[in-house]
Amino acid sequence: MSSPLNTKQNNAKATTSLTAQTFWASFSQTIKDVFGDKGVLLMLIIAPIIYGFFYPWPYSTEVVNHVPVGIVDYDNSNLSRTLARYASASPYLDTEHFINEQAAKEAIWSDQIAGYMVIPSGLEEQVMSGQQAYVSVLGNGGYFILNKNVQLGFSKAVGTVSAGIKVKKNIAKGAYAPTAAQSAQAVPLQIMPLYNQTEGYGAYVVPAVSVIILQQTLLMATAMLIGTWYEQRRHVASVRGWLGRITALSTLSFIIGCFYYGWAFELHHYPRGQNMLGTLLFLALFCPTVATLGCVLGLWFRQRERSMQILIFISLPIFFLSGYPWPADQLPQVLQVIRWIVPTTPAINTSVQLNQMGASISQVAIGFYALAGLWLLYFVLLLFLRKRIPQKKAYL
Repeated sequence: MSSPLNTKQNNAKATTSLTAQTFWASFSQTIKDVFGDKGVLLMLIIAPIIYGFFYPWPYSTEVVNHVPVGIVDYDNSNLSRTLARYASASPYLDTEHFINEQAAKEAIWSDQIAGYMVIPSGLEEQVMSGQQAYVSVLGNGGYFILNKNVQLGFSKAVGTVSAGIKVKKNIAKGAYAPTAAQSAQAVPLQIMPLYNQTEGYGAYVVPAVSVIILQQTLLMATAMLIGTWYEQRRHVASVRGWLGRITALSTLSFIIGCFYYGWAFELHHYPRGQNMLGTLLFLALFCPTVATLGCVLGLWFRQRERSMQILIFISLPIFFLSGYPWPADQLPQVLQVIRWIVPTTPAINTSVQLNQMGASISQVAIGFYALAGLWLLYFVLLLFLRKRIPQKKAYL
């Protein structure tokens, strides 16, 4: 039996040994612990790889086409049949005829169609007599993407037919045919999408969500690992030791980030690689920032499971706070301030601007400064928690 004095001396020696760990000793030990912990390994490495394969899969078609819609024709004229024919030819729509508007509404309620067009009685007569005529398009406003396609498909069909009618009227008045066609649209409109030329939904959302995936998996894995060390009384380390731990976790996450930017985006043909050096510099700053925040949360939670219980539920709010899916200046004032304590707020836009748009480093310097400031803030908090948390007996 050892005396209480010897026990205290042994514990003090163990704690001193842990706090005196060098940078590289902490680095190598952290790598070993990650690969020796199945839960952390799954969260930090395996889960992001699985996400990289399967998350973009539902968006593989990129653009929503052939949305089922209805047509209610009360006019039954040559003009109304022309409108229906042009709508049927639209790649956006798959049309179906209904005998009345009530039948079309019931089809919307049962999710058979996403919207419908009502051609009123007497439309052709009104158009031919030069009177103002209207065609109604009703869409399911509860489904934004489908509703947009319903409106776009029908508006293009009606616009094309309307332009043809105007051309015929001008020719009837004696205008030369090419001149009449040009006058149908006084100012021709040419729309050229930049950066996401296919205007695909996957190319829009996946690169941004990938940054969320990198952050959340690294946060949860780091907090789980720190929580495990705390439960085993192995959390004590010197400043160099903590830097070694952060660097080890950041290195593994950096490699996963390269997998996303260098292969996953290539696999799904997303816009990419416009400023690869800037993207690598971004990852080199983003990963340590997130890893440091994970260490802070791990020391704060002090339990392995707590990180999963809390962090898994905040991914969606973090995404909306980033200002990517919804303009940041339209958020409540309080949220506009709070959102800057999360790394993804500067990270998502910086990543997209570098990798998809080809911005220079100087053009996104604010994002780099914000991430550097967050890393400094998190590291100061880490040192504060390191001093405040009781240094209980430690085991090597």
